[in-house]
Amino acid sequence: MGTGNKVEMLIAICAVLTSAIAVFIAWDQGRVMRAQQHGAVYPVIQIDGFVSTSVDTASMGIRVSNSGVGPALIEQVRMLRNGEPVASLNLYVDRFPSGYDLSWTSLIGRAIAPGSNVEPLRVDWSRDDISGDQLGAVAAEWSQLDAEICYCSVFDRCWITRGLGMGRTMGRAERVKRCERSEVDLFEAVANAPRASGTETISEVE
Repeated sequence: MGTGNKVEMLIAICAVLTSAIAVFIAWDQGRVMRAQQHGAVYPVIQIDGFVSTSVDTASMGIRVSNSGVGPALIEQVRMLRNGEPVASLNLYVDRFPSGYDLSWTSLIGRAIAPGSNVEPLRVDWSRDDISGDQLGAVAAEWSQLDAEICYCSVFDRCWITRGLGMGRTMGRAERVKRCERSEVDLFEAVANAPRASGTETISEVE
């Protein structure tokens, strides 16, 4: 092989290596940019149960908040007891002491903005209608339940998070491939269920 051929081969090899390095750099930059994009819209859903009292009222309910930096698209909500799905919340609601005001809002298909929170279920009593022992008993019964929410970012990255238990510590969200949309909204079903007593008020909160 002549000197000219060697030089040409060396140039060709250098060109191939340069092209390969350029492709790798472009791929790596694209990967970094995608990670930055996902990080800029990363939602973090937290679920809390709350009980509060004042001189005039007693309240309890569920609060769902987004402490991330991007909107959370809620696709599936389940209530669990001992790890098994609860088909309906009506049994638990029917055990409330009478005279309550129940407020609800749908979660399925809702987008929760960063820093925002939603109360899918809230119950209020006048202090004349419920004693401290009754409120404690109701809270203890609801503390046996856990909420499970499957939600996605605007880039269709999805997670499942679990919480509630009226103060029980919530673990980190678990990445999943996708969320199956719930066919039934448990909180809307509560609002539509017939009540035995006429003293309760039910309203939807937007």
